[in-house]
Amino acid sequence: MKKIVFILIAVISFSSCKNDTKQNVSLEENRAKSYDANDGFITMKGDFVYDENKNAAVLQTANDIYGVIVDDNMKSLNEKVKPFKEDQYTSVPVTVRVKRIENSNEASLWKYNLEIKEILMVEAPNPNKDDVIKLAN
Repeated sequence: MKKIVFILIAVISFSSCKNDTKQNVSLEENRAKSYDANDGFITMKGDFVYDENKNAAVLQTANDIYGVIVDDNMKSLNEKVKPFKEDQYTSVPVTVRVKRIENSNEASLWKYNLEIKEILMVEAPNPNKDDVIKLAN
């Protein structure tokens, strides 16, 4: 009888313990939610460069180069990439969620402009990479 009471108490004790799952959502979980969000934004990974003198920014992906709209989100991204820049033309790998807008300015080199909506990740540049993106007039 004592064994049954002991087992019953043990079962009740263990079942009453809460299984505390993570309350804080990790950065990886936020990224996964952001990738899966159905809000019309596009997740893009590429090299970001901002030239403060010309007030112009570009994002170069594996296949294309996009003009980036200079706004508060772009300036926030620029602040996050500054620690990784060796000079003003250092391109820094970033992953961002953007709104792609067709460029109506015929004089522009870019078919699409990007409006940054969310910054997902900023990475250190590969020190062995020789590519440099320079913005010209």
